[in-house]
Amino acid sequence: MIRHTVLFRLRHDAGSEAEAAFLENALALANIPGVTNFAQLRVLDAEDFDYAFSMDFADQVAYDGYNGHPDHTAFVADRWVPEVAAFREIDYTPLG
Repeated sequence: MIRHTVLFRLRHDAGSEAEAAFLENALALANIPGVTNFAQLRVLDAEDFDYAFSMDFADQVAYDGYNGHPDHTAFVADRWVPEVAAFREIDYTPLG
């Protein structure tokens, strides 16, 4: 199992329509094959970030499939790159 997380800060003002549209559009990532337990989260204790996405994958094959999926690559190009000011990705696997 791989848990993929990304913390980020948007270029949009908090509470703006643009912020809401970005988050709404990102919900489609949950529909990409291999994604489980997708969550949008508000970051409470990281000064540089406001939000996080978290999702799980059964294995590296599922994770690689997500990364190369046309819906993911389009989201990154069309929404993520122009709208995200800063981010940090962290991936985890269980111990033991």
